[in-house]
Amino acid sequence: MNTNAIDQLKTLLESSAGAASDTALFLTVHLGTCGIAAGAGRTLEAVKTSITSGSVQPIELRSSGCAGLCSCEPMISVSRNGEQTVMYLDVTEDKVNDLLDCIRGVKTAEECSLKTITHDDPFYLKQQTVVFVNRGLIDPESLDDALASGAYKGLASILDNMDPAEVITEITKSGLRGRGGGGFPAGVKWSSCVSASERTGGIPVIICNADEGDPGAYMDRSILESDPHSIIEGMAIGAYAIGAEEGYIYIRKEYPLAMEILENAIQQAREKNLLGKGILGTDFSFDLVIHRGAGAFVCGESSALMVSMSGMPGEPRAKYIHTVESGYKGRPTVLNNVETLANIPRIITRGAKWFASIGTGDVSENPWNGSSGTKVFSLVGDINNAGLIEIPMGITLREIIFDIGGGIPDEKEFKAVQTGGPSGGVLPAEKLDLAVDFDTLTEAGSMMGSGGMIVMNNETCMIQIAKYFVDFLKEESCGKCTPCREGLVALGTILERIINGDGRNGDIELLEEYGQNMCETSLCALGQTAANPVLSTIEYFRDEYEEHIRHGKCRALKCKALIEYYINAENCTGCNICARNCPVDAIEGSLKEPHVIDQKKCIRCGVCREVCNFNAVEVR
Repeated sequence: MNTNAIDQLKTLLESSAGAASDTALFLTVHLGTCGIAAGAGRTLEAVKTSITSGSVQPIELRSSGCAGLCSCEPMISVSRNGEQTVMYLDVTEDKVNDLLDCIRGVKTAEECSLKTITHDDPFYLKQQTVVFVNRGLIDPESLDDALASGAYKGLASILDNMDPAEVITEITKSGLRGRGGGGFPAGVKWSSCVSASERTGGIPVIICNADEGDPGAYMDRSILESDPHSIIEGMAIGAYAIGAEEGYIYIRKEYPLAMEILENAIQQAREKNLLGKGILGTDFSFDLVIHRGAGAFVCGESSALMVSMSGMPGEPRAKYIHTVESGYKGRPTVLNNVETLANIPRIITRGAKWFASIGTGDVSENPWNGSSGTKVFSLVGDINNAGLIEIPMGITLREIIFDIGGGIPDEKEFKAVQTGGPSGGVLPAEKLDLAVDFDTLTEAGSMMGSGGMIVMNNETCMIQIAKYFVDFLKEESCGKCTPCREGLVALGTILERIINGDGRNGDIELLEEYGQNMCETSLCALGQTAANPVLSTIEYFRDEYEEHIRHGKCRALKCKALIEYYINAENCTGCNICARNCPVDAIEGSLKEPHVIDQKKCIRCGVCREVCNFNAVEVR
């Protein structure tokens, strides 16, 4: 152990702190990928122009990462000393002057047609931030901001006061389980790596898995874009605990902003002796390298990721040799995902008991006995408040979807929610009061996964949902093992014919048989869980499969082969707009007379229904 890391950090903090600002008004533009895609960059420039021209003075303009409510970007947070932060929603560049009028008190938000939200809103009220504790509060490109918020205190503390074994014990007692999908206790993994290193003499290495590939999931991307130093510190603490001097961040190439911010943060950390040789004046040395992935979903699997890093095609290997024993280049390797590592500094600074007090179960003696801490989810689909949320383990699906998420748009009915990414299960309305934790979701036929959560309304066809995820996994399978490679093709073929109205008696049983075989015999977790969307939709929505097969009916009215469009003569005014837009000339009728659709010609594209202004085109 060392004795001067904390003093070194204090000196660093004092030297990096800028002069205290006398500005009473702070304005923060949120510049995550979601905000930039919605035009937040243009909004920022418009604000700069207005401030420069003297419209609002004095004011301090800041930028930060995503604030969570991604469906309402661009967002701007406004705070005054001693007052609660007010977030303005959908502030496009043309609304900046109205926003500034609101800030000056010239107009109200209602007069400017600007929507606002505070942290008392249900969207934020039921969340609990651990990973996202700095969400929207710091500039991710500023090390000074990070240090002021407490970054690297955990690292300095362990360097001065804890030996590596004590760090591992603390993480184990916290009950932290991997947030990347497997749910393996982080402390147990670290301890196993140390044992393997002592046994084999191999020098350990630590890797951050930032290869986030689930459809609709972007939790890790947002953490990297919002608080990159939490990942660097988490990896440094892990490296100290296992005896590693080098680490890698495997990040998908499709995350350019996250990569740019991360590269900047690593360089800043090196310059301030928070990475590199003799960190904070101690004898601990550790540095990081970024490795760019090419976007293969299967490379999220641990052994496939490490094979990919070695320059070979990303294919998983059998798990009779674990990566903690022989991973990257045959060395004992710890692989944790972004969210897992972001929890590490918080656990060290606040203690294992604090973290274990959040969530479900008693993990004090056994980290497998519950689900401690929080979990970040990307809440997307048919939901009013789409975005990133962080919730304490044990909260129910109902609370997430209807309290935090604000329910289903257009007052439609909730039908199902899919958790755990493309390999997760689909849960129906009767499961809404299910607790969200590792074990409960698995028992229900779904999984926690990395944190994707897709909400569906009653106009969703469950067979099409199953087909969508099977098609995704079919494209992403590495093809190394027969059960996954051929099983996904077989599942897709059967689902396709059911959707096309050619389903056969016995197809449901065949899907179950193929799916179960894949679960039991596939090489890696991709194949072992790939049938979950099919098996769970059969379990909870079997009647829909039977309707498709036996009655040629799709209750969601989504399967083209099983529906037809027709014109309600009572509503039709004979305006002829549907006939003019029909791509196959399937609509006949005289001007100002009711029209008719020729079912033999109709390709069920739905254009007629979209263009009709009188709700005359209906589907059955």
